[in-house]
Amino acid sequence: MVERKINALQEPTHVVILPEMFSTGFTMKPAALAETMDGETVQWMKRMAIQKKIIVTGSIIIQEGGQFFNRLIWMQPDGNYGYYDKRHLFAYAEEDRYFSAGSQRLIASVNGWRINLLICYDLRFPVWSRQAANGSEEAEYDMLVYVANWPERRSTAWKTLLKARAIENQCYVIGVNRVGKDGNDLNYTGDSMVVDAMGEVLYEKAHEEDVFTITLDKESLQAIRNKIPFLKDADDFRIMI
Repeated sequence: MVERKINALQEPTHVVILPEMFSTGFTMKPAALAETMDGETVQWMKRMAIQKKIIVTGSIIIQEGGQFFNRLIWMQPDGNYGYYDKRHLFAYAEEDRYFSAGSQRLIASVNGWRINLLICYDLRFPVWSRQAANGSEEAEYDMLVYVANWPERRSTAWKTLLKARAIENQCYVIGVNRVGKDGNDLNYTGDSMVVDAMGEVLYEKAHEEDVFTITLDKESLQAIRNKIPFLKDADDFRIMI
């Protein structure tokens, strides 16, 4: 189904973003559903990236070294990839019992853009995504991406926090969330969203599947940073793992 949607893209595309655990849905059954980095889903992402000359990203369940990870794959058109293991595990659903937490952020680069790649529950923890300018006007990244399985009952928090992360980090924020009902009878309204550095919503879709292509403007982002250069006034800090 996802392959059909990618093949149907009409506009020139650099990055295709899929939701959290896009091949299984959000589940606490990693032993039954996990793959390795040589598994079918990673190979599919590689094939699509090479064939379509795009970057494909989204998270899947990976088993490695006797542990399970909720891992975002950043698959590039040359078949090389980076990955990010979800740092903040959703203890309310016992994700911390079944998965191991990551400890390193992944900031990818494409066409002069720096993209900080995060997963769902990470959205609630602003320190993990914060620009570490430390007195400099130079931002660490230009865009935050959150892939998610964020349920309808907490959709207000999802939409509010996406805007907050964009404003406080002076960056674009893209949140890609699932829709529909899962195996636990939880409903998901999507509310996938693109937000600019002033918190203005450039795209939003709720309650139904959508494939949407948007072109982001680096010059307008830099103009905002130049006009309101508050990053240089931020407190110095380091994240200790």
